[in-house]
Amino acid sequence: MWIALAFASAFFAGLTSVLAKIGIRNTDSNVATAIRTVVVLIFSWIMVWITGSAGGITAVSAYTWTFLILSGLSTGASWLFYFRALQLGDINKVVPIDKSSTVLTILLASIFLGEGITWAKGIAIALIAVGTHLMIRKKETDGMRRTGGRSWLVYAALSAVFASLTAILGKVGIQGVESSLGTAIRTSVVLVMAWMIVFVTGKRHTLRNIQKKELLFICLSGLATGASWLCYYRALQDGPASVVVPIDKLSILVTIAFSRFTLNERLTKKAAAGLALIVAGTLALLI
Repeated sequence: MWIALAFASAFFAGLTSVLAKIGIRNTDSNVATAIRTVVVLIFSWIMVWITGSAGGITAVSAYTWTFLILSGLSTGASWLFYFRALQLGDINKVVPIDKSSTVLTILLASIFLGEGITWAKGIAIALIAVGTHLMIRKKETDGMRRTGGRSWLVYAALSAVFASLTAILGKVGIQGVESSLGTAIRTSVVLVMAWMIVFVTGKRHTLRNIQKKELLFICLSGLATGASWLCYYRALQDGPASVVVPIDKLSILVTIAFSRFTLNERLTKKAAAGLALIVAGTLALLI
C-alpha cells in the first residue's frame, strides 16, 4: 500500500511545480508560498477531521513535537528557495536539481536511520547525479540573464538540501503520530514561517495586486501539495525513507510532461538523456 501512496505523492508533487510556476510569473515567490501554505493547512486539517485523528494531538510526545517542528522549518526553507528558483529559472532545469535531493537523503538515511547503502544504491546515486548534471547544462538565454543569471541554481540547490533534511526529520517525527495529524502540525509550522518571511521582507502590500488567474493557480498548487504530502507521509510512515523518497522524486516525469504542454518548455537531447539517467537511477533504487 505504501508503494501506491508514494507514486500518488509523486503525481501530485509533479502537478504542484507546474501550477506554482504559472502562479508566480508576476507574484512574489515568498507571498505565493505563504498563500499556498494557507491552502495546504486547511486541506491538512480537513483530513485530520475526516480521519478522526485530532484527539491524538494530546498524546504526541515532546520528542515527536521537536522533530515535527524541525521538519516543518526545513520544509518552509525548502519551499521558499524552491519557488524562488522556479520564478527565476526554467522548470525543466530547477526541478531536476530539487529531485537530486534523493542522493543526499539516501546518505543521511544511512547515517541517521541505519538504512544501508548497497552497490545497487551506489550505482543509482551515480546515475541520478550524472543525469542531473546533464539536465542543467544549457546555455543561458537572454531572459535568464535579465531575471538573475544563474542565481536560480543556488536557490534550487538550497531547496534540495532542505528537502533532504525534511525527509529525514519527517521520518523520525512521523513515527510517533498519525500521518495526517503529523502533516497538519508540520504545515502549521510552515505557515508561521512563511508569513513571517512575508512581513519581514515587506511584501505584505503586494497581496492586493495579485492577479486573479495567478491566485487561482497558487491555490490549486496548494491543493496539489496537500494531496502529495498526505500520500507521502503516510508512505513514509510505513515504508523505508530510502525507497519512498526516490519514488516521490519520479514526479519529475509528471512535471516535465505538463510543462511541455502548458509552458512550452522543451528538453534538449542532452537534457532528455539526463532525464533518462535520473529515472533509471530512481527505478534502480526500487529493485
